Formats: sequence, structure tokens, C-alpha cells
Amino acid sequence: MLFGLLLVSSGLWAQSYVIEDIEIEGLERITAGTTLSYLPVQVGDVFDDARSGEVIRALFQTGFFADVELARRGNVLVVIVQERPAINEIRFSGNRDIPSEGLTEALRGVGLQRGRVFNRTILDQIENELRQQYLARGRYNVQIDIEITELPRNRVDVDITIAEGRVAKIRKVNVVGNEAFENREITRRFESGVPPWWAFLSRRDNYSREKLAGDLERLRSRYLDAGFLNFDVDSTQVTLTPDRRDIYITINIDEGEQFRIGEVDIAGDLVVPVEELRGLVDVQPGEIFSRRRVVDSAERITRRLGVEGFAFANVNPIPEVDEQSREVALTFFVDPGPRVYVRRINITGNTRTQETVYRRELRQMEGAWFNGDQVDRSRTRLQRLPFVETVSLETRRVPGTEDQVDLEIAVRERLSGALSLGAGYSQSQGILLTASLSQDNFMGSGNRVTFAVSTSQVSQLVNLSVLNPHYTIHGATRGFSVFYQKIDAEEANISRFTSNRYGANLTYGIPFSEFDTVNIRPGYQNIEILTVDTTPVEILDFLAEEGDRYNIFSVEASYTHDTRDRTIFAASGRRHRLGAEVSVPGSDLQYYRLTYDGQEFIKLSDTYSLSFSLGLGYGDGYGGTGTLPFFEHFFAGGIRSVRGFADNSLGPPDSNNDPFGGAFRTTASAELFFPMPLAAENEAVRMSAFVDAGQVYESFSDFDADEIRVSTGLALTWLSPVGPLSFSYGVPLRDKPGDDTQSLQFLLGASF
Repeated sequence: MLFGLLLVSSGLWAQSYVIEDIEIEGLERITAGTTLSYLPVQVGDVFDDARSGEVIRALFQTGFFADVELARRGNVLVVIVQERPAINEIRFSGNRDIPSEGLTEALRGVGLQRGRVFNRTILDQIENELRQQYLARGRYNVQIDIEITELPRNRVDVDITIAEGRVAKIRKVNVVGNEAFENREITRRFESGVPPWWAFLSRRDNYSREKLAGDLERLRSRYLDAGFLNFDVDSTQVTLTPDRRDIYITINIDEGEQFRIGEVDIAGDLVVPVEELRGLVDVQPGEIFSRRRVVDSAERITRRLGVEGFAFANVNPIPEVDEQSREVALTFFVDPGPRVYVRRINITGNTRTQETVYRRELRQMEGAWFNGDQVDRSRTRLQRLPFVETVSLETRRVPGTEDQVDLEIAVRERLSGALSLGAGYSQSQGILLTASLSQDNFMGSGNRVTFAVSTSQVSQLVNLSVLNPHYTIHGATRGFSVFYQKIDAEEANISRFTSNRYGANLTYGIPFSEFDTVNIRPGYQNIEILTVDTTPVEILDFLAEEGDRYNIFSVEASYTHDTRDRTIFAASGRRHRLGAEVSVPGSDLQYYRLTYDGQEFIKLSDTYSLSFSLGLGYGDGYGGTGTLPFFEHFFAGGIRSVRGFADNSLGPPDSNNDPFGGAFRTTASAELFFPMPLAAENEAVRMSAFVDAGQVYESFSDFDADEIRVSTGLALTWLSPVGPLSFSYGVPLRDKPGDDTQSLQFLLGASF
């Protein structure tokens, strides 16, 4: 009845009137002010029937309303609306390939998200957007069902059920128009293609639009690096079989002509001698043009300018192409910009560590001009700290200046304390365990403190060691350790005897350069040898001649050259160590041990690296001691040397046929490191394929290459939240009857 009073006769409505007020009825969530802001009329305007359509269209275009009516009460314009429902929740089910967060973000792009007004007219658009997300991932059989549930207070839930279907597999990638390179040579570096038969976990044959776009860019780079400047991709066809299970990709290309390098010149503001800059250019006249080598040359010049303080230098290679002679003349135009000084170095993220611990590793100083090499070296030195997980470094201009920058260094620290557990298994000894408690960053000082206690079948050990890696401002180190150890050698898979040792030593480290250090360690130990009924005659003869208790005063010296990019999960650089340990005259036994350990890392890509390592050890007696004491023998075998063979099992046996070790040891290894399949983004996990080789001989003169044992296998290291975990599975490639092989080996750790 009341609503009827608001409506007027058609004749009265057709009469124009001046709007004295505007009333909005039917609003629930949308405010009257918001609605009025969309109206094309306002109080004081003349309103007639001709403008009613304009008002209704304006309100419908907002998308807020499902129905709009106009009425008049005197000279008051009454707008009656029915709001569209609001989205209460959007739920996904059945989606595994794309996480719900990704789908939610895609729907946000078409205006569908929680709290927004729901419009049924966009349902087809929603389904199409989701389908496009899956088609881009090669899921052509995806089924999408959308259900709308109405709720009280004019709300709705949107439930989206997805049946993803299987990914269409790439069966062939064919390049048409190539003459300079074979099809296989072009496509072998593609991320899209048919995986080899052995890569059963590979997803290379899963089609993705983004992957294919990346492959086309790789193809373009391949030709540009081979001198084909006019190379072009004419078209790309992705053909789907009728059952939507297989994909065939055809790439049509136009190679164009091959170009060579013409004249090469360097111009601009040459703040570095031009001859030195020419030595950094890796392209010469007459060579085939290569975009990669041109870019690399420009980057080397830029880096060289950065060493001189020109942090924002710009080196632009300008080509002049001669189509007739098919030559490209290059001019490297150098714009060094102003020399830049480092105003301030800010360090963040050091929640557990004193800031001075990080600042003493820096090679770039505040107040000095910017030096790119010193900045990179500073980053590397920080990354090498055992309690640092990642380092990011950003150069920021100081506002209002052109010649000053601030260095922003953000570190992410890892747990620096560790409770380490060593574990092994053999058929004869069962599980063997050792434990140690260490702190690489004691109370945030950067000092290393280790307290080790072991009560395994093999050893009872108590050891306390402290190392200050920056005892002086020049980086000299100093440390000490005291220990007591009782060893049951039989349980360690070597000859049957027991030893009691206690002693102490000091350690001094002297850096001679950024990469070279000499360490000197004087020490003392008291050694007592206890025999059992089954002690072999080799040991009994030695004890009969030398006695069973010894006071040993020794000096150990070592030289280390270390250029690795980091100490944990190194990918490039090298580490070589030469060591010599001598018991000084006056000791009860006089002997020496010489060791060498070297490792080279070659970075193959951002995720792959290769390492080669070699280890040598030799010892002998001198003076009144005729041979190297049996308790100082070298051993090999196990997860730390030759994987696939039991710990300490390689080498000559004693009279009881137990491993006796020897005076000469040689080991070698080649290892390819790569990310773990299905976890390539996890930087805390790394796998490797290895080939190990090694053997122990009674003396150097007994060396026989035919006796070297070789193994191969896979290894995995995980820097887990509770500490490092290492596993290896090794298979002997060269073994002999009687060898103690052991395929699965592991080393466990736990952090606090």
C-alpha cells in the first residue's frame, strides 16, 4: 500500500520537476554516499522521464545492483535498489598442480575475490580464466565446475571443483629451416622436449607456455652467439592430438646470413689505459660474431672500472652492421660516470652475532672509494662464515649526491651450535655412534668452542677446544685444546689393541695473503698401549722394542690456499693444504707424517658444479724409531674417503686379518653436484654423483695401482633445521675377494 503511494501516474511522471531531495532505498552494505556519487543527477536538477533511463544505466554500470527502480514522492526522487550478493568465501578443491593461492590471484585479476560484489554474468569469464591457467601448464583435459551457495544477509559462497586431468606430454620438438645446426644440437638445451629414458623423474616432456617461450629465447641466443644477426622465429605451432594426450611442437625459423667481426674500437671517457681495456675485449676482427662474447667483454670492462671506484659505469657496445660484407664493426663506448665513495656500510640480520664479527671480514672500507672486487670479496668472506646461511648486498645511492653510496648488507644466520652424531653400520659391529657438542659462534663472538664426549663402542673421548679466528686485527688465529681419549681399536674395525691418550696443544694461524694461511700447532700427548689376548704379533713386536707408554712432543705445521666461494656447499674455487707433523727429538718416539689434501670446484651453472679431489699421506720413523708407529697409521674407507667400503677397511691386514693401516695413503674423488629432483629450489639440499678411489699401503715402495679400490654412487647432504645429514649409496667398481663392502653409509647431526 505504501509502495503504491510512491508510484505516480504516467502523466504526472512525464511532467518535469525540480529535484528537492534524493532518497535511496534497499541498501544493505553499500553506503548512500557511494550510490549518490554514481548518479548523473543531483538536488536542484530538472528531472523528467527522459532522464530516468540515464539514471538506471549509471547504477547498473557500477555492477553493485541486480535491480534498479525509480519512483517519485512529490518532488523527491526515490531510487529503489536490490544489491548483488557479496562473496563470503572462495574455495578450491581438486587442484594439485596450481596452489590455491595462485588460483586466487588469477581470479583477482577478473574482479572476483572475497568481499567483492558477486555478478553471475562473469561465471563464464571465471571458468575461462582458470582454464587458461591450466592450459598454460599443458593440462588440456581440465574440468571446472563452479557452484554458488546462497547465504543469509545477501552473501554467497563460491565453490570451485577442479579435475585437472593428466598433463599432455611432448612427443617431439622439431625445428624447420635450420641448416647451420642439427635439430638435436639445437633442442638438447631446451627445457621442453622428450627426456632420455633414464630420467624417469624428469618433467621435461610436460608442456608449459612459459617453458616454450624460454626455449625460443635460448634458440635465438644460440644463433646470435653464432653470428646469425638476422635470425628470426617465423612461427611456432603447438599441435595437440585428438585425445589431448600428446603434443607436437614445430618451430619454423629463418637463419639469415652469418656475420663476422669487423673493426673493434674503444671510445668515450677512458679513465683506465686503453691498452688495458683492449685486453679485456674477447672479440677480434675476422672472428664470427657472438653476442655473448660481446656482452661478456662489456661486463669485464665495467667490472674493471668498478675497481677504480666507478660503481655506476656504463659500457655500451655499439654495432655497425654492413649487410653487404656481412661484417659488424663494434665500438665499446665507455661512460664511467663519477667516482663513487662508500659513505656507510649497514649490516642487518645479525640477531645472534656481534656486528664487529662481520665488519672484520669486510674488505671494502667506509670512506674509501668503491671497489667492486673488494665488495665481492667481502660478500664471499661473509658467506664462508660457518654460522651464516646467506648474504645479500645492495649498493644504494646517497640521496642528493652523485658520488656517494651506502652498502646494505643483509645476512641470514643459521644455527651455529651442533650436537653431531656419527653413525655407521657393519655386519660384524652393528651400529656405532659418536657425539660432540660445538658452537661456531660462541656468545656471538665468532669464536669456536667444542666440547666432545663419546661413549661409543669404539672410543671414550673428552675434548675441549677453543679457537679465536681473529686473535689480532690482521686476522691471526689462536686456539688451544685439551683431551683424553680411550680407543678400542678392534671396535673401530682395525687391529686389536686399546690405547689411552691425554694431551694438549696450541694453535696459531698466520695469514700471508687473502687466500693463504700458515698454521703452527705445538702439542704434547701421553700415550699408553694396552694389549689383549688377540693382539697381532706386529703390535707385540713394536711394543717389545719401544715399550708401551710414550711421551710425545710434536710440532704440526700446515699451509692452506683457499679460494672457495663458501665453506658449506662450495660451488667454485679451490682448497689445497700441505701439512707436516713431527715428533721433536727428545720424545720417546721419533716420527713424522706428511699430508696433502686438494680440492678443485668448477661451477658449471647456477645449480651444477664439479669437484675433483686428491689426498696423499706418508709417514715414517727417524732417529731411533725405525718405522711409523702403528697407532699413527693411515686408513681409508667409509663415507669420508672411499664410499662403498667399510670404515678403515682398505689397506694391508695384520696377522689376524684385521685392517692394520699403513704408512702411505692415496685417495681421489670426482663428484658432480646437482639439486635434488623435485626440490631444486631448496638450497639446503644437495645431491651428487661420485666416483671414489683409494688405497693404503704399508710403505711408499709398496704402491701398486692395481690394488686401488674404486666405487661409484649417489650422495645427499641436507642442512636440515636440526643439523647436517649426509647419506651415500656406493657400489664398488673395483674390489677383490675379502673386501668389506658397505653400500649405505650415513652421518647424522642435530642442531640446537
